[in-house]
Amino acid sequence: MSEPLLAIDDLHVEIAGRGRTVHALDGVSLDLAPGEALGVVGESGSGKTMTALSVLGLLPSGGSVTRGTVRFDGEDLVAGGEKRLRDVRGDTIGVVFQDPLTSLNPTMTIGAQVAEPLLLHQDTTRKQAWEKAQDMLGLVGMPQPAERMRAYPHQLSGGMRQRVAIAMALVCEPKLLIADEPTTALDVTTQHQILELIDDLRARLGMAMILVTHDLGVIAHRVDRVAVMYAGRIAEQAGVRPLFRAPRHRYTEALFAALPEKAVVGATELRTIPGLPPDLSTAQHGCRFAARCGFATDVCRTEEPPLTADGDHAFACFHPVPEEAADPLDDVVPGEARHTPAVPSGAPLLEITDLRKDFPLSGGPFARRRGTVSAVGGITLTVRKGETFGVVGESGCGKTTVGRMVAGLENPTSGTIAFAGQDLAAVPRAQRRAHRRAIQLMFQDSTAAMDPRMRVGAILREPLVIQGVGDRAEQDRTVAGLLDAVGLPRGAVDRYPHEFSGGQRQRLGLARALTLSPELIVADEPVSALDVSVQAQILNLMRDLQRDRELTYLFISHDLAVIRYLADTVGVMYLGKLVECGPAGQVYAQPLHPYTRGLLDTVNVPDPEQAGESRTPLGGETPSAAAPPSGCRFRTRCPIAQDICAVQEPAVTTPLGAGHQVACHFPLLQDAAPAAA
Repeated sequence: MSEPLLAIDDLHVEIAGRGRTVHALDGVSLDLAPGEALGVVGESGSGKTMTALSVLGLLPSGGSVTRGTVRFDGEDLVAGGEKRLRDVRGDTIGVVFQDPLTSLNPTMTIGAQVAEPLLLHQDTTRKQAWEKAQDMLGLVGMPQPAERMRAYPHQLSGGMRQRVAIAMALVCEPKLLIADEPTTALDVTTQHQILELIDDLRARLGMAMILVTHDLGVIAHRVDRVAVMYAGRIAEQAGVRPLFRAPRHRYTEALFAALPEKAVVGATELRTIPGLPPDLSTAQHGCRFAARCGFATDVCRTEEPPLTADGDHAFACFHPVPEEAADPLDDVVPGEARHTPAVPSGAPLLEITDLRKDFPLSGGPFARRRGTVSAVGGITLTVRKGETFGVVGESGCGKTTVGRMVAGLENPTSGTIAFAGQDLAAVPRAQRRAHRRAIQLMFQDSTAAMDPRMRVGAILREPLVIQGVGDRAEQDRTVAGLLDAVGLPRGAVDRYPHEFSGGQRQRLGLARALTLSPELIVADEPVSALDVSVQAQILNLMRDLQRDRELTYLFISHDLAVIRYLADTVGVMYLGKLVECGPAGQVYAQPLHPYTRGLLDTVNVPDPEQAGESRTPLGGETPSAAAPPSGCRFRTRCPIAQDICAVQEPAVTTPLGAGHQVACHFPLLQDAAPAAA
């Protein structure tokens, strides 16, 4: 065998803080061959990002490698020190971080930032660096690269910024690319384009890659080998197909079981992993997963299991999953209806009619208005009491704008929003505050939604104070009841938001939305940044609270698996228009609009055997909302568009019967079963 490009051996990393030391990595060993792609998965805090940062020498303040080696291309980077690491970073090792805004300098043009690694690491002139940077932007699929070179990061979309970050990482043609959650916050089509781009560039440049992610669907299709991490150690390591078909560690098995794709097979709840990962600032004894494992015995609690190799499959578990156990992915089939919720029969609670929202487009605060952006172009939908209405679509389709208008944070340009039969725009201003108690918003970023200077008790009590609900004692009882409802200890009232994990903060966000006992909660991407096990806990909690409190959800997400699990009805939006709407099971099993079919085909199913030969992922770029295409807005990307699509906007029809609507001149009836009698 050839010498590995990267060899991590017995790596120990500690992070010293005020009064405690966190043992972030405890004996991690990994090899990576030239040209190989390694996926690293695990819950938040498992050590996957810390492993990647250790290779780069980018440990957080107080962090240090206390033992072990990191050999890259035959050289020990730990022994080389910071000076040698500065030479390697950006040259022979490229890195793409999760949030491109943290990687890009807002005061520098795109061209200057992509050219910078060349000027630092290679003997080149500024002109040559600028030309190569422009070529690299073209290589990563940036539209109009010559013009984008002089743009600034804030002038680009999220997908474009991520393409810039990839161009910066690859412009020096490195031997190794480290991609740390590069597509977590992106919608399915942008995610697919970015991952396809990375795969293509890897093949061209012969690069090796470490892909850090919690998305098992991405791992299934994009890597050769997988390392599963838990509490700073390697729990399991194997080729991608053997791992997905026959996981041996009980933790890996539990991660697969928490997938929404698994639980929708007749189940009412997602399987979750009980408890929390161990506190790595304290001494660890025995198997670190024992406290959360249903198969743990006394030996697991007293002895640490060794990483045992069974051929090319290694795992650290005293009671491994039997090799003959049922396939964990045997019922993960893309697009198949695995639950058929009853059609909601409650009375209409939210009725939206021809809703439109235009934003002014100008060149700056002192420039004249140059036109408008059509964020929402006239949608009509009904949400019934007690149902979950899921809204899906790519970034920029208008789904969040709809949610903000329903929650009262944006005013419609035209159209009506009726809640419980009353037009919200007609509510007298003096009564709006009280009326808004019935509609609450759950934000995507729970951290940004909470004042970091306020304790949790004050955050949850604030709406009660504003609305004048009860005295202090009654408010305290309400806050305590809310913490009980979302599964947090009552002692949390004295802590600040930053003292909680991401999943716990999202529970706080849900508690905040429940404070005034609303009838409708607008949930805007509430689980998009959570790992699979925490996501399962939040989704189960939302379902339980919906049942116990008779809640109605308007659930906004770009995660089609989550929507399929949670929603009764699904509305698919594209460029401000509702193109398809119907019962969740029917929309997923029998998509009528080419856009819906394209979204489903673009999803990374968590099964390496689903090669996607019969799938046709969406391609092309979404047109500008400032100048949407005439006729059908999807026609510029539609594989079946004809002349009529350019001149006539399609009417809403119900080819499969009432309840399943589509706005398309040529719905995909050839792929749909006949409507039930």
